Amino acid sequence: MAGALRSILGLMHRPVYEARLRELVRRIVPHLRPGDRVLDVGCGSGALGRALLDAAGSPEGLVVEGLERSPRGGESITVHAYPDGGGGGGGGAGRWIPFDDAAYDVVIVADVLHHEAAPDRLLSQCARVAGRLLIIKDHQLCGPMARWRVSFMDWAANAPYGVACLYRYNTPEQWRRARGSLGMELIEELGSMNLYPPVVNLVFGRRLQYFAVLWRADTS
Repeated sequence: MAGALRSILGLMHRPVYEARLRELVRRIVPHLRPGDRVLDVGCGSGALGRALLDAAGSPEGLVVEGLERSPRGGESITVHAYPDGGGGGGGGAGRWIPFDDAAYDVVIVADVLHHEAAPDRLLSQCARVAGRLLIIKDHQLCGPMARWRVSFMDWAANAPYGVACLYRYNTPEQWRRARGSLGMELIEELGSMNLYPPVVNLVFGRRLQYFAVLWRADTS
């Protein structure tokens, strides 16, 4: 029964995921420059990275790599593993990212932070590795029955793949505090996104979605 439910959810998830991917690419590509090195933290299959490389208007010489705790193998981009602990930290979620400061021009962390037990630590590590831009996409609690709607969406998206959900999400004020602690300039912030097909978007998109682009002001 559980296997059949996962299969059904997987089939339903596909068009929703494809719409999400198109919108993320549309939002991210204008911020990229020729020759940028991009790191997608928590990249999964590498679908977002591949879509950025293949997008119309993608800048010349773009390099996109991924970072995962346990790479699956067969990803469409180069994916690095990041270890437990290291860098003066302990094990657990929010692990030390194994790259130097400003190792990448752009770091993307898309729908990953709400799966982390230590999201602030991971976010600060993403900011450390980002030489110019940090791009954040995640959920937020905003609007009627927001927690119920986000939790159901999170479960439905992750259950087919056996991904555990922590059901912890930021409010808009918590997002403001989190990004304000990073010492980067805000150049774009969206508190609402049309991320999914229309009917799904009406219930699970719009104000339940958060997007921000942060810029390191000491770079040109």
